[in-house]
Amino acid sequence: MPLLPWKQIKTVLLDMDGTLLDLHFDNHFWLEHIPAKLAEKRGSDLEATKHYMLDEYKKVMGTLEWYCLDYWAEKLDLDIVEAKRDIEHLISMREDSIPFLDALHQSGREVVLVTNAHPDSLSLKIEHTQLDSHIDTLISTHEFGVTKESQELWQKLQSRLGFDPDSTLFVDDSLAILKAAQDFGIRHLLAVRNPDSKQASREIDEFPATDDYRTLLTDILANPSL
Repeated sequence: MPLLPWKQIKTVLLDMDGTLLDLHFDNHFWLEHIPAKLAEKRGSDLEATKHYMLDEYKKVMGTLEWYCLDYWAEKLDLDIVEAKRDIEHLISMREDSIPFLDALHQSGREVVLVTNAHPDSLSLKIEHTQLDSHIDTLISTHEFGVTKESQELWQKLQSRLGFDPDSTLFVDDSLAILKAAQDFGIRHLLAVRNPDSKQASREIDEFPATDDYRTLLTDILANPSL
């Protein structure tokens, strides 16, 4: 269980996919469902199409295009939102997310969602999970035109929210994004070992890490925000 100095933490910034929601939906969508749709549309071999898509993902990974549904819709000539609805039954919260969010609110902390997800993807997931009822502020980085991998995003986010990096906790499943937050000066960081429920937990040494937020609840509630 990671030991976090909860007495020092007033603001909690949270990623969405893999952090509050099960990443299985996204992994299945991009690695299986989209290649299958594209192979059917083009009459091409499925395995070859999977390799093609992996190459295309690598070209834009970490940029706004990687997360942009409009970019992929135009590039692949597919209705990406409609394709997401094909498998929307796979959208689900992590089992430990609601207890975690409720404890953060009960302890008096500001809770903000900061996701690289496209606004249309965010809307679909809110529709299925009602996540918005547990969050104070929902932010898609698309409104800033840069992603969490970029220092410019953190500057714009701080300007928008007015948080103090020294009293802020940021939680994400991406180690690259956690490093970007660390470089900006976010003092408290937490990684997620098990973003996809269908995959094994990862070993993470670079940051404090958890595979179940419920192990944190006692400490959160015992140390309310001052």
